[in-house]
Amino acid sequence: MIKLENVVKKYSEETKIGPLNLVIKEGGLNSIIGPNGAGKSTTLLMIGRLLGLDSGKISVGGMDVNACSSEDLSKNLSILRQENNFTSKLTIKQLVSFGRYPYSKGRLTPEDMEIIEKYIGFLELKDLENRYLDELSGGQRQRAYVAMVLAQETKYVLLDEPLNNLDVARSVSMMKYLRKACDELGRTILLVIHDINFAAGFSDRILAMKDGKLILEGSVDEVMDSKTLSDIFGTQINIIDSPQGKVAVYS
Repeated sequence: MIKLENVVKKYSEETKIGPLNLVIKEGGLNSIIGPNGAGKSTTLLMIGRLLGLDSGKISVGGMDVNACSSEDLSKNLSILRQENNFTSKLTIKQLVSFGRYPYSKGRLTPEDMEIIEKYIGFLELKDLENRYLDELSGGQRQRAYVAMVLAQETKYVLLDEPLNNLDVARSVSMMKYLRKACDELGRTILLVIHDINFAAGFSDRILAMKDGKLILEGSVDEVMDSKTLSDIFGTQINIIDSPQGKVAVYS
């Protein structure tokens, strides 16, 4: 499980994240929602040790994130940020191979190659594996990045706005891949997402943040409440029942 105990990140006397106390059980897809500036990405980056915390403790799979070695952490937890600085002159296959670095240290074995091919296939990129990143559409490139993260074969996967810059069709497709990774590969995924309806349609649990605080967390039915979400987002949100489940309608 992922556990946060009294976690605080302080930017100034007026601006801080936390204290956050949270337990995310192993397995399933967990989405963090909330308005801009709520602290969603900051929380994710602290869990992934890409951003230091000022106080508190974070553990992932029983491992203290801020006390363990980078090598041990990289075999337990993988993270994909919004900004990726990989050169465009990498092929999909070369990009996905970076996911094996914690194990191969750059010297890929036949087993590593099998794993790379597995995740290229899982994200349905086989026909494109030798294409360069700058030759891909936004959706194809994002699938390649997710394949790289999954190829790290960690139990816990953190994704910071994986739907960023994707249209509706590609966003649906990406969420289906992430849902499949939880159901078929047994991954525990925690992602930051802006769209309430994508969170509701694919998640097992939703975490709602505002002003650096965790306001509510629970099942889709527990979180999809008109008054609560309207208060969190500062605009009127009505929740209706549809054949596909609960849907947020803005007014």
